[in-house]
Amino acid sequence: MSENTPQKLYPISAPQLQQFVQSILTANGISPANAEITASCLVQADLRGVDTHGSNRIPSYVERIRQGVLNPSVDPTLTQITPVVALVDGHNGLGFPAAHIGMARAVEMAKEFGIGMVSVKHSNHFGMSAWIVQQAIDAGMMSLVFTNSSPALPVWGGREKLMGVSPIACGAPAGKSKPFILDMAPSVAARGKIYKALRRGEKIPTDWALDGEGKQTDDPAKALEGVMLPMGGPKGSALAIMMDVFSGVLSGSAFAGQVTGPYDPSKPADVGHFLVAVKPDLFMGLEEFKERMDYLYQRVVGSQKASDVERIYFPGEIEQDLREERLQTGIPLSEKEIEALNDEARRVGVALLKDI
Repeated sequence: MSENTPQKLYPISAPQLQQFVQSILTANGISPANAEITASCLVQADLRGVDTHGSNRIPSYVERIRQGVLNPSVDPTLTQITPVVALVDGHNGLGFPAAHIGMARAVEMAKEFGIGMVSVKHSNHFGMSAWIVQQAIDAGMMSLVFTNSSPALPVWGGREKLMGVSPIACGAPAGKSKPFILDMAPSVAARGKIYKALRRGEKIPTDWALDGEGKQTDDPAKALEGVMLPMGGPKGSALAIMMDVFSGVLSGSAFAGQVTGPYDPSKPADVGHFLVAVKPDLFMGLEEFKERMDYLYQRVVGSQKASDVERIYFPGEIEQDLREERLQTGIPLSEKEIEALNDEARRVGVALLKDI
């Protein structure tokens, strides 16, 4: 099969995939509780179509454990700073439990005081930001979710990798309509999409990245040797710097190009996060807030469409619709992706995901 030949996809049920991922994590020394949180978050990404941040990340995570640069046995610790501010130390463990306990505490503070802010230090990659936004929405809260990440993006006017493709995410609950969930990278495309194209033997659009010589490319391997391109020119660059300020500088974690990437097993990542939960009924009753959100939803999706547009979506709606579909039809994984996961299962002696 040619490297650029698209591969056949096999549907895997969400419960099966979650149990499989959880078994690999526990076999690699992750506690059952932390493994369950992490597996759930990864599968939520797969369900929402954010395959770049789902179960396919497992090989890179466990390789970091094997190399001794990610500690599987630690639990994040929480320190209360003020009544509305807390600090989580991830102790170089998985990023998912650290972010989970951080948002849980932010929600508790917001319920009592209207707002809760949590800084997370010495963490790792926490996958798709939308799962943390969803955690807040499930608790009836609005939220802001920031993180920094390893260098992939030049600052505007520069040519070296310096800023991370660090997503900015936020959300708000609604009434009868779908909630507002924004989760976007400051680059034209998330770097994980390039890794996905590489795994699946696919080409990428030429406006996503530059190769090592600074030229446009549709080859994901060459793109990974170069730099990602910021969306909106200086605007995307500034957003990436903002993520570094709030997530790295503020928390005491790595920043200014010092975060180690999840595929680099040479040293701890030292990622920082910044999480905020806001009580939505601070200035009006909760029902009125939800009605206003529903009205906003209807105005957005019901607005006049451009000539070539069939449907207008609310932010996060496409992913929520896909989640409902994949819960019924399964999560599509390629043969190469399944084999990569099965290789990890063989290493630790757990049952294979699918024998193909």
